[in-house]
Amino acid sequence: MPSGLNWDGWVSRCVRAKTASSPPSTTCRSPASPDWPARPRSRGLASNWCASSATRCAPASCCTVCTPASRPIRRSRARRPSATTATASARQPACNICSWSSDVEGILLHFDDEARVAAKLAPAADLRAAVIERHRFPDGELRLRLPAVLPPQVIVLRGLHEPNEKLVELLLTARSARTLGARRLTLVAPYLGYMRQDAAFRPGEAVSQTIVGGFLAELFDALITVDPHLHRVLHLSDAVPVEQAVALSAAELLASVALAHRERPLLLGPDEEAAQWVEAGARAFGLDFAVCTKHRHGDHEVEIRLPEVDVSGRAVVILDDVASTGRTVARAATLLRAAGAASVDLAVTHALFAGDALATVRAAGVEHVWSTDAIAHETNVASVTALIAAALSRLAEHSDD
Repeated sequence: MPSGLNWDGWVSRCVRAKTASSPPSTTCRSPASPDWPARPRSRGLASNWCASSATRCAPASCCTVCTPASRPIRRSRARRPSATTATASARQPACNICSWSSDVEGILLHFDDEARVAAKLAPAADLRAAVIERHRFPDGELRLRLPAVLPPQVIVLRGLHEPNEKLVELLLTARSARTLGARRLTLVAPYLGYMRQDAAFRPGEAVSQTIVGGFLAELFDALITVDPHLHRVLHLSDAVPVEQAVALSAAELLASVALAHRERPLLLGPDEEAAQWVEAGARAFGLDFAVCTKHRHGDHEVEIRLPEVDVSGRAVVILDDVASTGRTVARAATLLRAAGAASVDLAVTHALFAGDALATVRAAGVEHVWSTDAIAHETNVASVTALIAAALSRLAEHSDD
């Protein structure tokens, strides 16, 4: 996008050019058109990619072809360029309509309630961020509005905690994005909902993991999430069968937080399913770790047994992927305090904390609660932005091969 124009201005200029009276061969076409050429992906200097000729073109001919003469290119006021300015100008494409800057490999679409996360992720992943406008009708239905023209590579940011309405948003967003030029859609869902129910435990139960996973796979080509709550499923791609399914781990990140606040803490997993996850965090820093035994009796009743480890006088940090009702953590904290632990803290990836969960955890003797920003919460102290940005970079490199 040229300097001097914001995103909406660039899009409106392109739309005007498409409808202007000019020969069909010189009309700027939308990326939604079947014959829209793929933009060359370049890691070096930007190049102009002409929508009419589908070839690399010089600045003068590109602007002549794609911009009607009645709508001249908007240029900033002339000034003597410095060395820095000249270098930056050399990287900018000269065409107002048909060139995408090679400095930006795609676009990050997000909703207004995740603007803070998008503001951190977009520059880290070398993406341009654009908000999806959302309007709610009196009857509860939603109207979404995306940018009028999209590049081939589109990333959609949507965390799926409190997921029901958000799944409808993703349906509308993905289907619309395909018509607006998106060829490859990647969903970034730091928290991935509906992963708990991976089997029918009673006749007639819906296996939500399979159903929602299949739904997302029909909409997106790739998925990036952090510490998905998988039990009997080994790989994320088994739950969400997209072309590329990336499950990131915040175990080492949380272990580093624990180590920054406590001297050589014991990392404790709340159940056997957390064993490998807690071990990875502990081994990264040479810390001791152990795992509890858990038996759940419904949504709010759990039975916890501590491991055969002496915790007397030790700083213990409970490491978990998600805290929802807080009952598991609270029960473990009570037992640890009774066993003589000097301190009990909680480090968790996904701070759901439904209802009075946080108060329940603290009342049980948990002193500090540290969480990542995979879900926005008052306990956030660590960011998963760098993990996600690196994963997006790897996906981009893989798609170039």
